[in-house]
Order: sequence, then C-alpha cells, then structure tokens
Amino acid sequence: MPTILFLALIPFLISALSQPAEAQQPTKIPRIGWITGASLSSTAPRIEAFRQGLRELGYMEGKNIFIEWRAADSNPDRQRALVAELVGLKLDVIVTSGGGPTRDAKEATATIPIVIAQDPDPVGSGFVVSLARPGGNITGLSRLAPELSGKQVELLKEVVPRLSRLAVFASSSRSYTSASKEVELAAKGLGIKLQKIELLDPKEFEAAFREANKGQAEAVLWLVGGNVASPHRKKVAELAAESRLPAIYEQAAFVDAGGLMSYGVNYTDLDRRSATYVDKILKGAKPADLPVEQPTTFELAINLNAAKQIGLTIPPNVLARADRVIR
Repeated sequence: MPTILFLALIPFLISALSQPAEAQQPTKIPRIGWITGASLSSTAPRIEAFRQGLRELGYMEGKNIFIEWRAADSNPDRQRALVAELVGLKLDVIVTSGGGPTRDAKEATATIPIVIAQDPDPVGSGFVVSLARPGGNITGLSRLAPELSGKQVELLKEVVPRLSRLAVFASSSRSYTSASKEVELAAKGLGIKLQKIELLDPKEFEAAFREANKGQAEAVLWLVGGNVASPHRKKVAELAAESRLPAIYEQAAFVDAGGLMSYGVNYTDLDRRSATYVDKILKGAKPADLPVEQPTTFELAINLNAAKQIGLTIPPNVLARADRVIR
C-alpha cells in the first residue's frame, strides 16, 4: 500500500518541484537600437523625448528594455558601419532618426523591424510603399516637409512684405526636390523670383550666402536638412545675420541657435510618438500593417533678438500666431 501511494504521488511531486524552476525562468527583455547620423549631444532633446514616450508606455531603460544608442557624428561611413553593427546584434527593433540612417538600415536588413522617428517623405524616399500600407519591415512617422514649404514662403512674405527675390538653399535629395515644387507654386502665386542654391557640404555655407547676396536675394528659405546642417545650426544663423538676410527654417532648433524664424513639425513630438511604434512591434504587430503617421503638432517659432540684429520688425499679426517667441 505505501508503494502504491508513493507511485500515485509522483506526478504531484514532479509538478511541485518544477514550478519553482519555471518561476525562475528569466523574462526576455527587449533590445532595441537607436541611431542618428548627427551627434548624441545635438539630438539630446529628441533622445529625451523618445525616452519620455517609452516611460509613458511603461518602459524603463535598463530594467524592462535595453537600448543600444549609436551616433555617426556626420560621418556617412561610420553611419553605415554602426547600422551594420546594430543589425548584427539581432535586435528586436531599430529606430532611425533621419533619412540617412533609415536608408542604410533598409539596405542592411529586410527582417528586423525599423521605426522611422521622422522622415520628410517616406514614400518618395522609397522606404514604404504607401503611408496606409507600408508593406515591408519599415514604418514610423512622416514630417510632411514638402507640404510645409509653401507655407514657409508665405510666412516670409508676411515678414518681408516687399519680398521679390528669395534664395532657396536646398540639398539634392529626393525629399527636398519634392519640397522645391511646393516652393515654386507658392512663389509664383506671390510674385517671387527664386534663386536656387544647392548645398551638399557645410564648407559651402559661406559661399552660398555670398551667392545669395550677389543675386540680390531679400530672404532665405533654408531647406537643407540632415547631417549637412543640423550640427552647424549656430554657424548658419550667424551667416544669415552677417548677410542681413531674413531666413526661415523647418526646425525650431535653428531659432534656438540664433536663427530668425521657423515653421514646421514639432520634432520632439515625433520622437516621443515613435515610442508607440516600438511598443506595438514588441507586442507582435508587423511594420507592414502599421500605417505611417503624419504630424499633428506644428510650431511657429520667432527670435526677436535675431530680428533686431538685422533691423527687421516682425508684424504683430505674425507674432500673435507664434507658438514660441524668443525675446
């Protein structure tokens, strides 16, 4: 009888002994990568916004999520190497801050989900098939730069009522080519002649402003983005002031660095929202099925110190519409 009782108890003993072992199995902590083509210091506010977005969703870095931070410091070769490094780590998600890292990540992997923190034209850049149905391993947020460029021209016309010649500084990327079409439509409607100046290297900045003055430009529309301009925002603002040219930018960071005015999406809001894509993917969603979101927050920033420096008075009706004014 004792033997039979013991045999009957064996399944229960095995179950009881296995439960603590199962309870001790470590929970898999997701690992994601985040890469910028610029420096970590220059993108610090955006990094903090992304972290904030994760915190709002219950993620605490180092506790229930690990993040591999990478910055190329405006070096394309280093950027490709860092992307390859992240892909080699077999991460759960890679978050790209800008078109350059996104393109390198797209070429490096077709399997690891990629979240675009911001891109002016994901469809035109070839990252997704459409905004509604991305169709591959990439999704994220668009910043709608082409559609905003026409509004930037209109704002310059309000600030400089006699504006008849506008220098457009742009890179040759597909997204900014698209933006220039919007600029041309707006300029034609306002009777403004355009002087197009292509910028591919920070070393060309001083010569570009000299060319704008030589062409009798009365204002500047700055469409140069990415690693060409972002690390040199203060220098760009200084050159605009020295040339006495009112300039409008897409990023408010240029205004913080001393630039006159900006109108565009709230970049930090995009970075915060990119965390929601990471969360959805970690919970099983496929990038191909997650529509690319368009911006919902736009910001007009004006630097009155910069205006004073070039002897420009900002009209009261424009100041009244500003989201942020630096005095």
